[in-house]
Amino acid sequence: MDHIRLSYAFDGNGGGTKLTGDAISEGLKSDKLAWVHLDANHPDSRAWLEAEISYLDPFIIEALLAEETRPRMTEIGEGVLLILRGVNLNENADPEDMVSIRLYADAHRIISVRKRRLKAIHDIADRLDEGKGPKDAGGFISQLAMRLFERMQPVLTDLDEQTDDIEESITEDADEALRRDIVTVRKKAIIFRRYMAPQRDAISQLRMADLPWMSERDQREIYEALNHITRYVEDLDAIRERAQIVKDELANILANRLNRNMYVLSVIAAIFLPLGFLTGLLGVNVGGIPGSENPASFWIFSGLLVLLVVGQIWVFKKLKWF
Repeated sequence: MDHIRLSYAFDGNGGGTKLTGDAISEGLKSDKLAWVHLDANHPDSRAWLEAEISYLDPFIIEALLAEETRPRMTEIGEGVLLILRGVNLNENADPEDMVSIRLYADAHRIISVRKRRLKAIHDIADRLDEGKGPKDAGGFISQLAMRLFERMQPVLTDLDEQTDDIEESITEDADEALRRDIVTVRKKAIIFRRYMAPQRDAISQLRMADLPWMSERDQREIYEALNHITRYVEDLDAIRERAQIVKDELANILANRLNRNMYVLSVIAAIFLPLGFLTGLLGVNVGGIPGSENPASFWIFSGLLVLLVVGQIWVFKKLKWF
């Protein structure tokens, strides 16, 4: 059964026994809690779900195997359909390319489906092997949410530090190349928020759901997870706004630098404009140029040009051009 990645029967004390073969379907139908984790990319997954959980609403199967998903929560009888996302920590992957986990849970069964590997799921499996895992379905969901959000924190902290580094770089040495870094940070923040905002809503709905198998402790942990995701969304909003402010500041610095350079060039052009006119006028090759017969006329003319430059500078200062 290559389409089944993990399967456990819970002992109610934090441990679990791995299930294989027919024991998996029997465990899902029994009164004890069982968990099966499937690969949505495998062609046998749909047939297995349709054969083994046909007693559940067909809507559940379609939701678990949907090509595109967004975080959401839907109550179905005494069960819940929950779709969440976690940061992509797989090798050579971008963290903002978030991985979805789709699951249906009630008091006796948990069915989870993934398209790409999600480390939070394997964290729970490892804890079950150690006897420190969830004791019931409510504990499974609360642990999954906490593991998902704990793994998000280092990624978002790194994004915030990148924003800090860009801000420092701008104050020290604003450079056109920083535009690309700002756009990258802002793009990541937007992509993260695209999934985290509806995920916050899904966790909020889960906390308010009236599920008989969700204990008070589970509700407290769900509330803690809600606080985490709410803070992350607020941090992403702050990063996005800071990136926009930094981008505007960089644009202002570069514009001021350009204006200053243009101003200097304009002043230089204003100084040399009359000089160029006079030298061009006296340099024409026609008769009647004054001083052409006087050996000292060149130095006299050069002195007049110097006086003209001094006079221009004095006028510019009076006009407060510099």
